[in-house]
Amino acid sequence: MRYRRIAAVASTAADAQSALAELAERYPLTEPADADVIVALGGDGFMLETQHRLLRQGKPIYGMSRGTVGFLMNEFSLDDLPARLEQAHSTVLHPLRMRARTIHGETHEALAINEVSMLRETRQAAKVRISVDGVVRVEELICDGAIVATPAGSTAYNLSAHGPIIPLGANILALTPISAFRPRRWRGALLLHEATVRLEVIEHDKRPVSAVADYTEVRDVAWVEVAVDHATAINILFDPEHSLTERILAEQFTP
Repeated sequence: MRYRRIAAVASTAADAQSALAELAERYPLTEPADADVIVALGGDGFMLETQHRLLRQGKPIYGMSRGTVGFLMNEFSLDDLPARLEQAHSTVLHPLRMRARTIHGETHEALAINEVSMLRETRQAAKVRISVDGVVRVEELICDGAIVATPAGSTAYNLSAHGPIIPLGANILALTPISAFRPRRWRGALLLHEATVRLEVIEHDKRPVSAVADYTEVRDVAWVEVAVDHATAINILFDPEHSLTERILAEQFTP
């Protein structure tokens, strides 16, 4: 068996805490540091939080839905859990690494499994210059913001901003504007996985912008660079009949 030692973590939601207590009664659990696999009980937000918090441990994570949204989660059932874990398919994701410089000269780095977003902080639209691999592609984007999304994150905020859904194996990133005013007809771009995107804030004193990597926010940025961190891997487990690849494909046919 691959996963003899099981750990479990749960969100603060009542359903998740109740499921954790029931799981502990039915199966012997260990601490995450000693486990072969970690079961996460909650919604997608908690799954992302768990991936970030346990990233350095490199353990596979199997999510079960006990929250509001469960795109990254498997169906909840405590029956035959060891067998389900053994049959689960592994999906390896590489996060984005965001490097942001503030207008005060401070540099911050953070990882994003779903997306890096730049968002205007005030009533005034942001002005952003976009470069890809050192070449300026959009001299001035007037907008509410912009998103760089991974395939796994393409069905999240990126999709809400009318960005494309990307199959997992495509090795492509989505660059999507949020409410673009000028150029009005620009709908974004698909970029190779190896691309480095630089977003520079124009008139940052007058039009302040924040940068967000999943849920790590940096305020008042001057510029942001985003690239895939190929050295960091995140291992998520899915039931064979509900793989992440299948979910992303099915999302494209959802009315």
